[in-house]
Amino acid sequence: MQTGLTTGVENPDTGNGSEESEGEFADAKPVTSTSTNDPYGPRIWKSELVKLSGKNRALNEFSIERVGEQTEHNLVMLHGYGAGLGFFYRNFEPLSRRRGWKLYSLDLLGMGRSSRPAFRIAAADDDAKVREAEAWFVDALEEWRVARRLDTFSLLGHSLGGYLAVAYALKYPGHLDKLILASPVGVPEDPHAVAAAMPDADGPSAPGTAASAAAPPRRRPRWLTYLWEANVSPFAVVRWAGPLGPRLVSGWTTRRFSHLPDGEFRALHDYSYSLFRQKGSGEYALAYILTPGVFARRPLVRRIGGVGRQPLSPEGPERERGVPVVLLYGDHDWMDVKGGFEAKEKVDQETRAAIEGLSLQEQAKDNGSARVVLIDNAGHHVYLDNPDEFNRIIEEEMEGVERRSRRMGRDKPKV
Repeated sequence: MQTGLTTGVENPDTGNGSEESEGEFADAKPVTSTSTNDPYGPRIWKSELVKLSGKNRALNEFSIERVGEQTEHNLVMLHGYGAGLGFFYRNFEPLSRRRGWKLYSLDLLGMGRSSRPAFRIAAADDDAKVREAEAWFVDALEEWRVARRLDTFSLLGHSLGGYLAVAYALKYPGHLDKLILASPVGVPEDPHAVAAAMPDADGPSAPGTAASAAAPPRRRPRWLTYLWEANVSPFAVVRWAGPLGPRLVSGWTTRRFSHLPDGEFRALHDYSYSLFRQKGSGEYALAYILTPGVFARRPLVRRIGGVGRQPLSPEGPERERGVPVVLLYGDHDWMDVKGGFEAKEKVDQETRAAIEGLSLQEQAKDNGSARVVLIDNAGHHVYLDNPDEFNRIIEEEMEGVERRSRRMGRDKPKV
């Protein structure tokens, strides 16, 4: 796994994500390939820490830009819970081959190699707490978009990154060419998750409180519910374990990635441990978004129909004209693909309602659509379990963005 070395960071496993460690990113030099050593180049591979407003707020960005070409389209990739952009190491090079595209991958705020400010919830009611937890991430993404002066882009999110990609699309409309959700968490609805109590800042709920009253009938380990209600992060256990931390992480990486070649497996293990042992931050948002059963408190299936149908401004009547949504699952994914098909139906319902009564010419201008794709020989980490098939599908979706852009007559550089 060459992500850290390729982007000029000599020791990608050091630093704690604090302001003091930003120097290693500031000193990272971009790596440029040439047409001589790169049959798909030349390209510039660059790692950079993009500072945001406020104290200790910055997103770690990895980008690949094609040299000597106008950038007409942008692909932005978001990782899953507790992971980092380096998990996409098998996707960066193939997806950056396409002419006219610039690729960005970001570490979510408080995760990966991004800065790790303290995570706190100020809202009082439960629904507002969920919104605040979502906003903690998506507001940072919007700040980054503005800093990079991107008009529109295609957004690809894995797992929690997929959940947050939907939240971004709903809160900041008008900026997405396409929404790609790779094994997204939080899609199907579970009535117990919707009713479950929030984490208590003073510790887990006592017996007889809302948490126990809303407990689902199916059995879960009491210690799991206890730790979840107390908002104890699994990565805190790794940090508490001290020298035993790598062994704990090894159990997880072995279960997930033992199919990889030995060198890649070891590099991914080291990379994972380097992230897991850092200061806790964005990881503490999870208990406000999901319940111990990993169902969402505000399920996406209730909301995804609104993607691409939001007002473009609070004052005016103009609304979005739809956004294509693609949901990808592995054929032995622990995420339930049924939720994907339910989400597709919600998007299709909204599309049918939006174009009803319009002329064929006006209907053709609507971009609302949804499809579900099952990837063979892949589990939850579809991008890593079967990267060739994953990359092929994503490139097809990129080509679809190009076709739509030509049809709408808006192929032009994004500045």
